[in-house]
Formats: sequence, C-alpha cells, structure tokens
Amino acid sequence: MELNFNNDVEAIEALVDKYKELRTEIAKVIVGQDDTVKNILMAMFSRSHALLIGVPGLAKTLMITTIAKTINLTYNRIQFTPDLMPSDIMGTEILDESRKFKFVKGPIFANIVLADEINRTPPKTQSALLEAMQERSVSMNGTTYQLPEPFFVLATQNPIEQEGTYPLPEAQQDRFMFNIQLDYPNFNDEVDIVKNTIHGEMATPNQVLSIDEIVFFQKLLQKIPIADNIYQYAVRLTNLTRPGTETAHPWANDYLTWGAGPRASQFLIIGARTHAVLSGKFSPDIEDVKAVAHNILRHRIIRNYKAEAEGITIEDIINKLLDA
Repeated sequence: MELNFNNDVEAIEALVDKYKELRTEIAKVIVGQDDTVKNILMAMFSRSHALLIGVPGLAKTLMITTIAKTINLTYNRIQFTPDLMPSDIMGTEILDESRKFKFVKGPIFANIVLADEINRTPPKTQSALLEAMQERSVSMNGTTYQLPEPFFVLATQNPIEQEGTYPLPEAQQDRFMFNIQLDYPNFNDEVDIVKNTIHGEMATPNQVLSIDEIVFFQKLLQKIPIADNIYQYAVRLTNLTRPGTETAHPWANDYLTWGAGPRASQFLIIGARTHAVLSGKFSPDIEDVKAVAHNILRHRIIRNYKAEAEGITIEDIINKLLDA
C-alpha cells in the first residue's frame, strides 16, 4: 500500500478501508466478540494499551495472536506467575566470551506484548512495566534501551479467581487506556465457535497492515481536528467523578472514594478521536466521547462501601455521570 496521499481525507478513507479489512480477517478466526476486537484495535491505533478482563475460555490469547498476524507485528506472550522477576520481562546483562557485559533483551522487546494474568505476579514485577508502557523504553544499569515501534501491552485478568493474586496498583491501571470487559458469547456465536473448532483446523488470517502503515495511521490520527467543546465535555465528565470537589456529581460524593485523574481526560479525547475516524467521521463529537467513556473510566474510579452495600456498580455510576 502506498503511503502517499493527496490529502488527509484520502488517508482517513484508506484507514477506514484497512480497518474493515482487519475486522474481516480477524472474524475468520474469532467468532463474535465484535466490541472487544474493535476496542483492542482502537487502543492500538491510538498508540495505547488495553487491559482485558474475562473468565477463561473467551479466546483472549487467540484474539491477540490473530490481531498480531493481521498486522505483521512481532508478538510475545509473558505468563505472569508469583515467581516472575523484573529481569524475566525486561532482560538482563550477562558476561559474553570477551568477559564484557552484554544486555540480553527480554520478551518486552516486541510490538505486541501479552501480559497474561498480570495480577498473578507481585507488585515489584508489575511495576517493571511502568516505564515500558509510559516511556516505551527500558532502563538497565544506567543505559536506556528503546522499545520497538509500534508497542502495545495487552494484559489479561481473570475476574473470578482471586486466590494467589495481587491487585494492580492504581498507577499501573492508569497506564492502560482501556479496561475491556469480555462477556460470554451469545447462543448462536457459541454454536459457531464449537462447529469451527472441534475438528482441529483453524483458518489463517491474511496480513492486512504493515508496521510502517500502522505507524503512519497513528500519526495521522494525531492530526485530527477537535473542537473546543469536545475538550470541555471530556474534562467536565472527568471532573464529575471527583468526590469532595466543587464540580463533583452527587453520586460521586455519595458512592466514590476516588475519582479519575487528568489522564482520563486525555484518553477520552484520544479514544473519541479514534472512534470517530474508524466510524467514518473526520472529527469527534460528544457521542464519540460517550462511546469510549465506560472503558476509560471503569478502572479509574473507586467505589466506597456505601455503593457496594446498595448494589451500585461502577457501570451504574458512569451511566449516571453520562446522563448528567
């Protein structure tokens, strides 16, 4: 594919076409889970990371592997366990044959890194991802090593099995643009899944995007114009979540112990921008902000005991804020 376009409108139209091709190729392997696939691709085009939460057997790993194949990205899976050390992720220095220290890169040096069951490893190892996710680099003994571009961390968690797990620190969760909740497939999709998988043969998706193309489209998205009222709406929505402040929504004061920080406002704009373009629009509107709000705010606001006692969920609170 040529990356030379007469104008940004042509480039955006090409991005939309490529996005549709991606969805078609991924659907050869992944049945259903359309919203999940869309959200993962949105995070990737937004140059951000995503946290996937779902019970075992929902094809989280297969989904990510398939996406990596359609974009021709290098892919590493790290199985997070209680004995995993930071050096197992980042890499380590060894003595080579000439008795000099040589840095051996760890599995973090890939375009897509699947952090499988990230909450099974202690906070010391979890925090090793902070620099990589934010700065896209790894520091080792005073030397900084740049990670490849593009770079995405897609982490998974099992929501029902809590024994032997370590909750993700808020600072770590805040690095993820999206918190994506995976649900069970519907009846017809599950019938298709069983039909397509019991014979041991899996379809092979075609490569749709190159690394150069996805980097080009990421930069293209950064040039999308955004109206001032969209910035204001995103910041007002984030401000509503902060209990004890003048701008707090009554439900935030009643049911939240902590609200979202400025990174939520940034991600609301970034997510809305990508959602708009992939929907065929040339600039985001308020509906695009609302479309990404749940995945962005879900892991950035914390319920209090009153909310738990009254059965008020995070989703209920976000819906109330969006209605405000």
